[in-house]
Amino acid sequence: MKILIVEDQQRLGLFLKQGMSEHTYTVSWVGTCSSARDALCETSYDAIVLDLGLPDGDGLDLLREWRKAGFNEPVLILSARDTVEDRIKGLDLGADDYLPKPFSLEELLARVRSLLRRHSTTKETVLEHRGIKLDLLGHTVHVNGKSIDLTSREFALLEIFMHNIGRILPRTLIAEKIWDAHYDVDTNLLDVYMSKLRGKFDTIPDQPLFKTFRGVGYQLL
Repeated sequence: MKILIVEDQQRLGLFLKQGMSEHTYTVSWVGTCSSARDALCETSYDAIVLDLGLPDGDGLDLLREWRKAGFNEPVLILSARDTVEDRIKGLDLGADDYLPKPFSLEELLARVRSLLRRHSTTKETVLEHRGIKLDLLGHTVHVNGKSIDLTSREFALLEIFMHNIGRILPRTLIAEKIWDAHYDVDTNLLDVYMSKLRGKFDTIPDQPLFKTFRGVGYQLL
């Protein structure tokens, strides 16, 4: 499980990274809003631990921005702001949990485990968008009721987009999901697969399903 920690206090950040790493999590730690944006654009995470008082902005604004952009990773706010109003505001903006400082590592780990359980059990098994119906359990795809044959890689690629409708997905993130590793983004392997998907789903010329952001990635419209 991959965890992103957004915390500007070096001592606390190191403590969290070490403590969570010892419990088999793969942990990335950043200390600013800017670095957090870059981290989440480069790859996906199973959960995010978010501080609010960051040197280049407010964590609540960052959370609002993420949710508006379609990022659905579970977020646990970890902050010294511990009034009821602060907690309500954080939860209303899209946080999944709120833990005030000071805290115990054991409770933090328990809350992260709870977040991961809830997130995994609420995943949809049938995804639908613009006439496309993707059945994750049956491993089938239909467009307006018509069955579409996809290879396993094409299916996995479409699934990523269906989970992130409207979100611009970086090439590196897609590659990591499909090929389980970063690969040379200058190669045309991903472009070949995207061309195949377009050939099967872009049936109306003036209503494309995918948009290309050259040098960046792709978006499901």
